[in-house]
Amino acid sequence: QVQLVESGGGLVQPGGSLRLSCAASGSIFSYTMGWFRQAPGKEREFVATISRSGSITNYADSVKGRFTITRDNRMSVVWLQMNSLKAEDTAVYYCAAVNAYYGATYLRPNDYTYWGQGTQVTVSS
Repeated sequence: QVQLVESGGGLVQPGGSLRLSCAASGSIFSYTMGWFRQAPGKEREFVATISRSGSITNYADSVKGRFTITRDNRMSVVWLQMNSLKAEDTAVYYCAAVNAYYGATYLRPNDYTYWGQGTQVTVSS
């Protein structure tokens, strides 16, 4: 079992950058990790995912080229670097984990077992 804690959210102007962190309580070597977000009145949506080794990543079309997901298994941390932020990126961002086989990535919220409490990202001038 793993507990996840997100940090790094805040208020940023359009075009700005933020880096979100997800710290896990235990080892994440065997976990595929993901980032999701949920805006008010909307369903939780996929943002990015990274395989156990970090060799495979997938992104939502809306963030491709702007967001980057990385991980450090020794530190049990996953990051989401967000650049060129837009107002439509405003949401609560969640980190998620699932015990998975090597190379697996998952795009659906229901595929994940463990979730953090979320961190608010607001993009506004």
